[in-house]
Amino acid sequence: MSSLDLIMAVLIIHVFASIMFIGGSFFIWFIVWPASYKMTKDESMRTKIVGIIGRYFGWWTDATIAILVVSGGYLGYEYIHGNFGLLTTTIGGKILLAKVIVVWIMIVLMYANNIYHGKLIMRLAEEKKYDEMKRIRKITHVASFITLGLILAIMGLAVLLQFFMP
Repeated sequence: MSSLDLIMAVLIIHVFASIMFIGGSFFIWFIVWPASYKMTKDESMRTKIVGIIGRYFGWWTDATIAILVVSGGYLGYEYIHGNFGLLTTTIGGKILLAKVIVVWIMIVLMYANNIYHGKLIMRLAEEKKYDEMKRIRKITHVASFITLGLILAIMGLAVLLQFFMP
């Protein structure tokens, strides 16, 4: 297998993992969440349904994030030909560096939000503390929509990388 073959194989894996992560993220917010209101009027049950789907998707998220970080790290290294100086001296390098920074911000925000608020919302739903749950949901929705915005920014930066080779 040549170096180019390896890069292409890793790129295919990276793109597929991106599709799974991005598509799943938008599917949860634009399909599962609205549909949950049609499944049941019981707030505890609806929260439980979305929570179960979210936990299941969480396993996929963890796997795709791991794949994306490893494959993206490799592809980024190849993109700059192992010369880290290019990250600050070329347009392509600066775009790649911006992408790496935005990816890490997104990962930290996403996991902090999901781990803390996700468990709290599930507990509040079980305890039928709906007012408190709604207050926390507003916070988690803002964080989630920021995460979706960061995902779009990462996609935009990835596209830009194709036009500015170091």
